[in-house]
Amino acid sequence: MKVDVLLGLQWGDEGKGKIVDVLTPRYDIVARFQGGPNAGHTIEFEGKKFVLHTIPSGIFIKKSINVIGNGVIIDPFILRSEINKLTDGGVEVGKNLLVSRKAHLIMPTHRLLDAVYEQAKGKDKIGSTLKGIGPTYTDKVSRSGLRVGDAESGEFEKRYQKARKRYLGIIRQFDTDINEFVFEGYKFEEYEQQWMNALGTLKSLEKINSEYFLNNALAEGKKILAEGAQGTMLDIDFGSYPFVTSSNTTSAGVCNGLGIPPSKIGKVFGIFKAYCTRVGSGPFPTELFDAEGAELRKTGNEFGATTGRPRRCGWLDLPALKYAIMLNGVTDLIMMKADVLNAFDKINVGVNYNVNGDTSTEVPFEFSMEGTDFKPVYKSFNGWKQELSEIKEYSQFPKALAEYIKFIENETNVPLKIISIGPDRSETIEAPLK
Repeated sequence: MKVDVLLGLQWGDEGKGKIVDVLTPRYDIVARFQGGPNAGHTIEFEGKKFVLHTIPSGIFIKKSINVIGNGVIIDPFILRSEINKLTDGGVEVGKNLLVSRKAHLIMPTHRLLDAVYEQAKGKDKIGSTLKGIGPTYTDKVSRSGLRVGDAESGEFEKRYQKARKRYLGIIRQFDTDINEFVFEGYKFEEYEQQWMNALGTLKSLEKINSEYFLNNALAEGKKILAEGAQGTMLDIDFGSYPFVTSSNTTSAGVCNGLGIPPSKIGKVFGIFKAYCTRVGSGPFPTELFDAEGAELRKTGNEFGATTGRPRRCGWLDLPALKYAIMLNGVTDLIMMKADVLNAFDKINVGVNYNVNGDTSTEVPFEFSMEGTDFKPVYKSFNGWKQELSEIKEYSQFPKALAEYIKFIENETNVPLKIISIGPDRSETIEAPLK
């Protein structure tokens, strides 16, 4: 058996949570392999809506085992809140949620550092979600982080206080009052106490050596789906640096985020919206600043699931999509939010870039450099001008939508296997088997 991978091909917010929820019945195990609570995977079904930040999106299928892998970073307070909301919504969270002992912990001082650093950047803000992601990953690579397994050690309190003292020493250099920052409704010291209390919930969950657990499961013939967070264009190495996240969001991240060898990677499901969105700062070649952009935001309800911030909206960026497909080795494409384009007379797709007067079909290094004259070149398509809510199968798509799909398939040379036409899990159309 091999591990199938599901990840985003844009700047995050592609709709990964919904598709994991749709695909989970076909798998025995769903495993998150990177990122932290800066992710917000939204799932809607039976009139209910849930937003997951740390827990894999397979949690709603009772027979599924869900694993938080070693590449994920965990804030115990946010995890406890997430579990409580699921429980209140009638979702059982217990033996079907396992946590890697090697996953790193986001400390309250990591969030404080994140906020102080972002404030100090002024107009050069990265657009951080202020969840402590960057400082936690920094500690991980500098070999000074705390892990889930450490919380069970008798040395944990000592190590925690040592790290806390170090971080507060750094923060004092910025001449700021730590109590001006509020996390989840609490001032820093109050939040820290809540965080300590929440460790009890984390300790109550079953901890595993996830690399052994997952490889043993493969050997036993179990089917595993690896769930990514954020999107390819936010990858620390290949995204629009420095406006990126702090982990590897590509399929390569599965190997070090779960302990899976490259030879065990199977299908790679790449998810993208029928248009593009982005939260925070950074380049966005096809961004719209007009009424069409506002219409995309309104119709698509484009506001961050984690931050609530309005998303920047624009047309589909084909060179960036091809780039993400190449990096991830995508075998199956999944297009989300086709219904958001229902009302448009014309739909544009950026097919290449004009970079400092030269035409390019590649995402250039200059992508994130200030002063670069960087503009998309568009190809225009007729809109389908039709509601899609009554459609039940691929053959019922309006001609204009079918042509849009065929164009993307021909340009990327990857089949489009699933089209989402609404937020509910039932509003999902799969291509017929060939």
